[in-house]
Amino acid sequence: MLTEILPFSFELDKIAIAGACLWSLALYLALPKLNQWVIEQLNRWFNNALRSLYTQSEYERTRNARESQNAFYASLGSIVPFLVMGAFLNWGIELSLGPSWGISMGILACMGCGVYELGRRDGESLDE
Repeated sequence: MLTEILPFSFELDKIAIAGACLWSLALYLALPKLNQWVIEQLNRWFNNALRSLYTQSEYERTRNARESQNAFYASLGSIVPFLVMGAFLNWGIELSLGPSWGISMGILACMGCGVYELGRRDGESLDE
């Protein structure tokens, strides 16, 4: 279907996309403070950008809805830097160890980081 619309064809490496997504998930789980920082910065940027687009009275009238929407968009947008880092990690592993290692190590990293995140959250709940 896509080849009917576009006059050229291109091929996406499905293995590289899967490996990059696995590594980005592992990084997302392993670096919660960086994740929160990225979300806060994007949320601040979205709020400032919207504030400049509307008049003060219009912005204050719809402030709660706009800030909630911006928090959602910031949460979704925070995935992008981790996807980029995951793509570079996957590329480096495939370059150094071979093409079959990127997904295997990505799965292991996801499992390890998932266990770490569960332990970290459990430790936080015990501290409270």
